[in-house]
Amino acid sequence: MRTLLSALALSFLFYSCDDGEIITTELTFGNTFEACGDLVFYKIKTDPDESLSLLVKNPDLALTDFYVTVPRTDNPYLVELVDTQVVVSISENNALNYRSYATIPENLFCNDIPPANIQVTQDLTSGGKATFTIVLIEDDNDGIPAKFEDINGNGNLEDDDTDGDGIPNYLDVDDDGDNVLTANESPNFSIADGLSLALDTDGDGTPDYLDGDDDGDGVLTRDEENATQDQNPTNDISNNTVGPDYLNPLVSTSVSATAYRLHSIKQQFVVTLNLENLTFEVVTQQFLDFGTLNDASTSKTRTLTPNF
Repeated sequence: MRTLLSALALSFLFYSCDDGEIITTELTFGNTFEACGDLVFYKIKTDPDESLSLLVKNPDLALTDFYVTVPRTDNPYLVELVDTQVVVSISENNALNYRSYATIPENLFCNDIPPANIQVTQDLTSGGKATFTIVLIEDDNDGIPAKFEDINGNGNLEDDDTDGDGIPNYLDVDDDGDNVLTANESPNFSIADGLSLALDTDGDGTPDYLDGDDDGDGVLTRDEENATQDQNPTNDISNNTVGPDYLNPLVSTSVSATAYRLHSIKQQFVVTLNLENLTFEVVTQQFLDFGTLNDASTSKTRTLTPNF
């Protein structure tokens, strides 16, 4: 698992003229922005009541366009983004607006019918360039941080594949390929102890989550499905007192497995937006960090079953 550091909150000034008087408006927004439908990206604040929004019409952009992936040529079980950046020209078709309000209504941007009695006290538009940057973070969500799945310690997470199924351990929900989920094999990770307390049923020095034969009876865990062959050895129990056969060294009946179980990989798409060369009337802003997209659509899951 990886940690994403949030961008710093943005703060900048607008200056405009009204009948010869200089008006100074200070904008201080948080470090995230929202999306409404597929066209409007916005952030709002109160005290004072203000909004900053970008309406994108050209190109025809949808949120789903940020999340398109394709299999990698070097490993079809790994994916990469089709686009890591999307650049939009800010213009009349792609309007960037700063607005201040007497009172900002709820759901200002996400209503089919705009709220009634909106009192806009200031409305500024700008030209410039908007750059969306997309980063894909994937993890197997097995309770072990990705850096602790770097078995050989060389800093490359993609060359650690205990079971040789083509899925690196940090993305593999079943690191040892025994058809028992890593999370269910008691890796017992903690910040204080790392993986030193991981369960090792047969005491052979290899923790269960990396051991293809957990009970050391000479039969692979995935081949100890004596009752039901459903790629789940945890529900094959000959002795209820002892538990599953794959953890019972006294049961060594072998039924050869024919497939791996379905794997789920968590995906987090991190979408950030930077604005450049802004021209709000007489004022120019060279760079503005609009923040990171806060939207449920950025979290997804993909599934695959490796070849046996």
